[in-house]
Amino acid sequence: MQERLNQYRPVLAVLIAACGLMAAVTSRYDMTVFYICLGAWAVVSAGCIIWMTMITRGTRRRFTELQDSLEHIMSDAVLNLPMPSLIVRQSGEVVWSNVPAKRTVFPGQELFGHNVAELVPGLDWQAESSAEGRDIIIGGRHYTMFLMHSSSTKEPLTIISLVDDNDLKFYTQEYFNSRPYVLTMLIDNYSELFTDAKENERSRTMGQIEHIIETFAEENGGLVKKLDRDRFMAVVEERYMKKVIADRFPILNAIRAVDTGDRNNATMSIGVSPMAGSLHESESISRQALDMALGRGGDQVALRQKNGYEFFGGTGRGVEKRNKVRARIMANAITEVAGTCDNILIMGHRFADLDCLGAAIGMYAGLSTLGKPCYIVLDTEKSLAQPLYRHMLQQDKRYEEAFVSPAQGLDMVGRNTLLVVVDTHIPSILESREIYEACRNVIVIDHHRKMVEHIDNAIIFFHEPYASSASEMVAELVQYFKEGKLRISVAEAEALLAGIMLDTKSFILRTGVRTFEAAAFLRRMGADTVAVRKLFASSMESYQERSRLVSAAEVYRSCAISCTSGANIEGIRVVAPQAADDLLGISGVDASFVLYEQDGAINISARSMGAINVQLILEGMGGGGHQTMAGAQIKDITLEDCRQQLLVAIDRYYEENPKGGKEA
Repeated sequence: MQERLNQYRPVLAVLIAACGLMAAVTSRYDMTVFYICLGAWAVVSAGCIIWMTMITRGTRRRFTELQDSLEHIMSDAVLNLPMPSLIVRQSGEVVWSNVPAKRTVFPGQELFGHNVAELVPGLDWQAESSAEGRDIIIGGRHYTMFLMHSSSTKEPLTIISLVDDNDLKFYTQEYFNSRPYVLTMLIDNYSELFTDAKENERSRTMGQIEHIIETFAEENGGLVKKLDRDRFMAVVEERYMKKVIADRFPILNAIRAVDTGDRNNATMSIGVSPMAGSLHESESISRQALDMALGRGGDQVALRQKNGYEFFGGTGRGVEKRNKVRARIMANAITEVAGTCDNILIMGHRFADLDCLGAAIGMYAGLSTLGKPCYIVLDTEKSLAQPLYRHMLQQDKRYEEAFVSPAQGLDMVGRNTLLVVVDTHIPSILESREIYEACRNVIVIDHHRKMVEHIDNAIIFFHEPYASSASEMVAELVQYFKEGKLRISVAEAEALLAGIMLDTKSFILRTGVRTFEAAAFLRRMGADTVAVRKLFASSMESYQERSRLVSAAEVYRSCAISCTSGANIEGIRVVAPQAADDLLGISGVDASFVLYEQDGAINISARSMGAINVQLILEGMGGGGHQTMAGAQIKDITLEDCRQQLLVAIDRYYEENPKGGKEA
């Protein structure tokens, strides 16, 4: 109000001055009129000044009265605050406290003259004021503390106000702690465990497994329900799941330790979902998480988070599924889908290796018999399987027209084109992502452990993480094409056998009964192992570069690590994995990593004999693969920084897996 009055004073002064000037002008024409105007001007001016003075005095008096009233009200407000309050000096000495503080917060205590730090240890009364307040605990109860600092007085003082919201915080925390987690559990190898087993053996083993599951639920205050012979569902509150997650799901080790006699160890996969919109939705998400765990080889937990999945376990070898029923069903389904399409494109990952190209050739052998235009999309200049590519051109004239470049393949895509993706399920590493995005009908055939960013729009997703290679999976499929009457050529059989030999290191790693059965089928089709072996031959220069990489390696925690710029090494993408294989032959080496720089990125090729899971190590660096074979590509990093990241990843792996990933 005072400011509004002050705004009119300059206006009134200008008007008085203007009137005086007008009165002065009249003196030039008539002095009588001048004196009259001058008298009138003096009277009016004096009246205005007196009037403004009275208004100013009255206004000041009213403001003084209002200020006194406000001070009394503020004083009364502080004295009568409903919340417990203290006023302390800068030193922390309490100079005033209200009744609620004495009765409810500090009953029976003398507050005046005591330091607030003695009353509430750890209280920072000099902290910055915050509109949200700060949580403190006094006498076992939660309070929200608000601070108001005053520097207008002679001595700086601080008002401490406490809001008793203990019940609100308790029930809020109880709400979060009691939120249910839904766990869907599956015994991975139930059929393999009890094939030809006696009833008493099956009952004894299942009794141990069910006892472990029931004990897990009981110890964590949860419920468990057996849904099928090998499937269980449990509901556990978040308060207990925090400890289970911190301990990295010890139930996995307990299941592996079950006495199964001379049979393989039992393993379990678990899909976990935190509380979603409803229990029904949580159960659905837990089943999706279980599929993710199984897609990564089983024997692990997949915990669904807001931004993806968190995985636990997965250090054991995947258990081979001996039943071929699924392969027969998939072969029939693929044939039906392919029969309704206009043309077929078969594509693998970038820098296709023998397994990728071998699987593509196998699918071409089966699908090209359907009478539909069929092609293999391959960047022949960047392919790592050049010997196999040349071998097919020499041995089978059909393949002169079978291979097309990514650009040519993209031009062939129509509304009813079928894309068959082999040896990968990750869109970002496809030979041509543009072809994938342009195709509406997609089939995926892969054996790598499932990644979070997988192809999610496939009409058929044939995924077998237990298979040794994509070529093994295709070798099984082609046996069911044309009602089992398809006969592939010798060159095609050799291509599939080369893919199997590459990923199994000539039948040393990841080999199962079905691997040898697939190899036996290919031998019956005429595959020559000598001709296949020649596909692995390398030049003298490559062999020398491989030897240099092996000799430059260092061993860290049973892991051999070799680094090179890769700029002057021709065919480094082939040499690096070969060097990683050779490093495994060194005594005391359980895993090997070869790092090389190419095209502005650091590439890592990792190998293992199974004692260490290299897939888990490289997964933390953005890579993936299998327990014994994995890779990664990291951009915008130096070779030395990438090496340091690898060392940290190895340390983290050993911290999370004290046994080094070896099976229990």
